[in-house]
Amino acid sequence: MNAKQKRVLKRIIIAAVLLAAMWIAEEIITDRIVEFSKGKKYLWLIPYAIPYFVIGYDILKKAGKGIIKGQVFDENFLMAVATVGAMALADFREGVAVMLFYQIGELFQSCAVGKSRKNIAELMDIRPDYANIIIDGKIERVDPDEVEVGTEIIVKPGEKIPIDGIIVEGNSTLNTSALTGESVPRDVCTGENVISGCINMTGTIKVKTTREFGDSTVSQILDLVENSSMKKSKSENFITRFAKYYTPAVCYGALALAIMPPVARIIAGYSPMWGEWVVRALTFLVISCPCALVISIPLSFFGGIGCASSKGILVKGSNYFETLASTGIIVFDKTGTLTKGVFEVTGIYPAKGFNEKELLEYAAYAESNSGHPISISLINAFGGEIDLKRVSDIHEEAGHGVCAMVDGKKVLAGNIRLMLTEGIEVTDEHDEGTVVYVAVDYTYVGCIVISDIVKDNSKAAIGILKKAGVRKTVMLTGDSTRAAEIVAEQIGIDEVKSELLPADKVKEVEALLDSKGDKEKLAFVGDGINDAPVLSRADLGIAMGALGSDAAIEAADMVLMDDDPAKIGLAMKIARGTISIVKQNIVFALLVKFACLVFGALGFANMWIAIFADVGVMVLAVLNATRALRIK
Repeated sequence: MNAKQKRVLKRIIIAAVLLAAMWIAEEIITDRIVEFSKGKKYLWLIPYAIPYFVIGYDILKKAGKGIIKGQVFDENFLMAVATVGAMALADFREGVAVMLFYQIGELFQSCAVGKSRKNIAELMDIRPDYANIIIDGKIERVDPDEVEVGTEIIVKPGEKIPIDGIIVEGNSTLNTSALTGESVPRDVCTGENVISGCINMTGTIKVKTTREFGDSTVSQILDLVENSSMKKSKSENFITRFAKYYTPAVCYGALALAIMPPVARIIAGYSPMWGEWVVRALTFLVISCPCALVISIPLSFFGGIGCASSKGILVKGSNYFETLASTGIIVFDKTGTLTKGVFEVTGIYPAKGFNEKELLEYAAYAESNSGHPISISLINAFGGEIDLKRVSDIHEEAGHGVCAMVDGKKVLAGNIRLMLTEGIEVTDEHDEGTVVYVAVDYTYVGCIVISDIVKDNSKAAIGILKKAGVRKTVMLTGDSTRAAEIVAEQIGIDEVKSELLPADKVKEVEALLDSKGDKEKLAFVGDGINDAPVLSRADLGIAMGALGSDAAIEAADMVLMDDDPAKIGLAMKIARGTISIVKQNIVFALLVKFACLVFGALGFANMWIAIFADVGVMVLAVLNATRALRIK
């Protein structure tokens, strides 16, 4: 609960205590000194005005500002007129209580939305702080904005590449996960293009810039994140839409009720009976107060949000339930969303004359001195203890693999380029994942396939979503085409787009947004920092919370805390259940409200009926709203 919400809560408590005190005091005095209350009820106006202004001064202030700006008819104006009307009828308890209930509803709604999002750009760790250039033979740090195209910059291990360019000197391994979302580092060497935002992991490289900082990849991503929220479509609050028509209607209706009948009686030659009709008009206004809707609707959403939270699904606002309930297209990132993001050995293919154990052992020993994710997966698959006495002379072939002496034999382990460079004939090739080819003393021994494992429940998640009415599922990934197609086939994805950068993903999502129906919504599910622009651009952004980046979680509208994609189907069920309860409350409240308004206008409804139409309906609607907490 933030500071503003705490202040509102304090006002609610203070007003509730003062209201109770005034109520008790009035009852005691009325019982003991009957004469005091007869004809002198308005003496209680000042005592009751204290809790009224404590709880309602901001509503009155907003209503006043709306009148000054010409935006008269909104929920603040209606609440102000209704409660002032109740006070004018000397029903001070009702006036204070209605305003108190309204503020409680507003507080619940505020808590449901939660903390406002921070500036995503501040959370993103990809913006480089400096660039290293050589001045008078010394390396100096400068602002990346000051670096011109064609300048040679130095990037040391552990530093971010600040500007897009070409490597003119050195070899290294880059961590590209912040941009592509893929876990496998990329080996680079002289002559290759590199993009800003990547982290240099191993060797020092010299890069000749090909773009200005403002046009570089990292700047484009930050620009997408900072500006995409402006394109975000959000559902308009129901109460505001309802009050746009309801508030003017009941206010003009009450005014007509106070003036037209007396005028008609005057014309007909009868007494105008102004007092009676003014009382009816004020009763009409009290009845018209949409307290049941104002409180029960946010409470219904709050209950649904609480139900989802108890199941590990965090929803950042009630309006996203409406979006989720009408979602027809769901777009997924691959790594960390549908797959585990952890690389494992998924295939061992020994050449003729060798077995799987030998192949895996040679590869594990050759990779034993590396902390590369691929090396770790090979060592884990081997499972045995590495005897470092058996291995020596390990060195890396940049962009190709490693070379080592194992038991006196030269072992080469790397990609197909390494085999071709060394003149080793490869008898079989695989493209279903990352492939490590192994040769011993220049004889091909076989290859090992390393893949990102599909999550156990990804296939079930897609099935659940299709049963729930999701029309189309799409996967967007920076991974290779073949690897992406294999995952899509395994889990039943309808459409797949591969080898994409963050800007490409945004373009794909925008194309899908343009092609969908007017009432149909699109959700994007991702986990990486690179997914933040797409999460913000979609109608509904869903982030993986346990392993997802801070930027992705901040950009998303819904967070799955246990990274389980099957929870999306559950969230959709909770959303639709909550929307159903909201509709029930709307229909019930409006039917009773309009019936009582008619009775009030005809003079059959007194203040007790008005209280039922307001507080009674509100209580029943709130009780129905609590059902949202128990959606299974």
